[in-house]
Formats: sequence, structure tokens, C-alpha cells
Amino acid sequence: MPLRYLALGDSYTIGEDVPAQARWPAQLVETLRRRKVSIDDPTIIAVTGWTTDELSDGMDRATLAPDYDLVTLLIGVNNQYRGRSSENYREQFRALLIRAVGLTGRRAGSVAVVSIPDWGVTPFGYASGRNVQRIGHELDAFNAIAHEEADHAGAHFVNITGISREHAGLVASDGLHPSGAQYALWTDAIAPVVSQALGVPSVRSS
Repeated sequence: MPLRYLALGDSYTIGEDVPAQARWPAQLVETLRRRKVSIDDPTIIAVTGWTTDELSDGMDRATLAPDYDLVTLLIGVNNQYRGRSSENYREQFRALLIRAVGLTGRRAGSVAVVSIPDWGVTPFGYASGRNVQRIGHELDAFNAIAHEEADHAGAHFVNITGISREHAGLVASDGLHPSGAQYALWTDAIAPVVSQALGVPSVRSS
């Protein structure tokens, strides 16, 4: 049977302002398929603007069908954007991670947490009038929490934040969200970790 994949997140997972096939979960699936991994199209639960609690509410409303072979989780940029505390983020992120693990049949190694990219370095970020360095520091703090919680749960963690900073010009037409080309670079980083989670030979998108 094909492997089943659930992607949880916000605009970065749904791929705001890029074609559906350019979303990184879609690129990830195509990368796996090129290496003869049988996997279904991703089931995506993500909406632009969602915070941690809104993702949880969205999961409550969604029709889920566990057990999934792979669950990815990328959430938190809107918590930072709205000025929510790191303590609040930790509490709600931990609850989401517990749910994600449960959706794999309690196989924490089948969950991959992806770090939050740095929106402050984008053209939109510079034009926003906000303190770009502060945005970066706050996102680093959130990502440290996500990494700690992933390690504690036994899940994988993939840091793509550096990619978002190094390739800040690879953005969609809105000047904020990544382009398909930047998502391809994310996929390069995510695919080997997901391969390990799935127990298949390591793959890269290129």
C-alpha cells in the first residue's frame, strides 16, 4: 500500500502564492516517488495566517484517518507576528506535537518538525517597518523551543531557517512567501530526514 503523509502547518505548508505542485510537501512527495517510494499525495491541513491554536482547531474540524506513515509539522510564524509569548508557543506547540505523534500510531520517529523561516529578511519584512533583527531573534527562540520539544518527543527536526535567510530573494510575487525555487531548497534539506523517518534510502530532490 502507498505510504500516507499528513502535512500540518500554515501558509508555508499550503504554499501561499505558488502553484500547488510547488508547495514543499508536494515537491517532497515527487522527490520520494522519483526514488521509487510509493506514497500518496500529501493530505494538507494548513491555512494562511494560522497560529498554533488555530491549527489545533483546524485539526479538530478535519477528517483525519490515522495511522499516517509520515506527519510533518511547521507552525509558529503567526504566533511571532502577533506578538505572542514563547511560553505560550511552547505549551501549544507541545500539544500539537503530541497530536502529531498520536496520528502516526505513537511512532514519534515518523514525525518531522520543520523550523520556521525568517520572514523579516524578505522584501515584505523590510518594508513592514518592523525591527528585522528582533524578528530574527524571536523566531530563533521559537525554533529553539520547537527543536527542544521535537528532541524530547523523539521526533525529527529540520532547520530550514538558514535557507530562508540565505535565499531571501527567492520569494513569490507577494514579496513575503517563498517561491517554488526556495521550496525546492527546503525539500533538499527535508528529504533526507524524511527518508530516515520512513526507513527508505536517503533521497535528495536534485
